[in-house]
Amino acid sequence: MGRTGSALVTCALLASGSAFATQYLTAEEAQQVMFADATTFKPQPLELTAAQMRDVQKLAGLPARSVQWRVLSAWRGETLLGYVVLDDVIGKYELISYAVALSPDATVRQIEILTYRESHGFEIRSPAWRKQFVGKSAQAGLAVGEGISNISGATLSSNHVTDGVRRIAAVVQVALKK
Repeated sequence: MGRTGSALVTCALLASGSAFATQYLTAEEAQQVMFADATTFKPQPLELTAAQMRDVQKLAGLPARSVQWRVLSAWRGETLLGYVVLDDVIGKYELISYAVALSPDATVRQIEILTYRESHGFEIRSPAWRKQFVGKSAQAGLAVGEGISNISGATLSSNHVTDGVRRIAAVVQVALKK
């Protein structure tokens, strides 16, 4: 490859943001996978108050990070099945986009990795690792080493996604729990 070819490859990599980005699911695909029995998904804009942000921080042990959250409610007829919350966390250098499905009582039903942009650590997409989150809430079991196993070689990704899921479980408990 000549000098011009190398420059084009470099420009293409810079323009794409990451040479390793893989999109596994869109948000719409994830909501269908996580709530296969839902007949309707409704956008549920969520904006936390200052008091709710303090409650989230107290419950999760992490700052709420954002006032606004991307939330969809999943319905089967008139019955609320739960919520899908979309979020991004930093892996080591790049963003990891993921979705968390929660029951109306704020327990985790499922997590899905939507887009992974790092060159290493993709093991967090493993079904066995993601299954550890099922049935847990912000109060217990949503921390690496306390209900969630670390993944060697994906330490930062597994820690950051786990913290993100705990934060989301706290947000739903504080603002939406039925």
